[in-house]
Amino acid sequence: MSPARAALLAAGVAWTAPNTLLGLLAGVAGIPLGARARLSRRERALVFQHWPWGPGGAITLGNVILHTGPDLDCPCSTYAHRAGHAREDAINLADHERAHVYQYMTLGPLFLPVYLLCGGISVRNRFERAADRYAATGRGWWPWPG
Repeated sequence: MSPARAALLAAGVAWTAPNTLLGLLAGVAGIPLGARARLSRRERALVFQHWPWGPGGAITLGNVILHTGPDLDCPCSTYAHRAGHAREDAINLADHERAHVYQYMTLGPLFLPVYLLCGGISVRNRFERAADRYAATGRGWWPWPG
């Protein structure tokens, strides 16, 4: 990795540190109930697997991913597919959540308010659509056209 890329990565990690702290607190709270933490360089995140709360799936908070299952590297449906808006192939959950890590590292403490203003956890949310696009193609994690 080039020095410039490493500096950008470090800046993104620092910028989203308040969100990461929330994720760490939630992840550590799940450890007594079976959650296990592992560092994922690929996802640029600390992943808590077997996280004991929620309806299933994963949620990202900064550089922390809370996942209810045993392995983040698993297939999942896109938001549009689940909502019946499109018939799409399954995507990889790890890729989807990595897109959110990049979004957090770009917006830092602004991410959660902007994400909620864009519709929260729903097919209408451009952050979710961008994460699905990134998981399907490997490109386009940013939610606005450039």
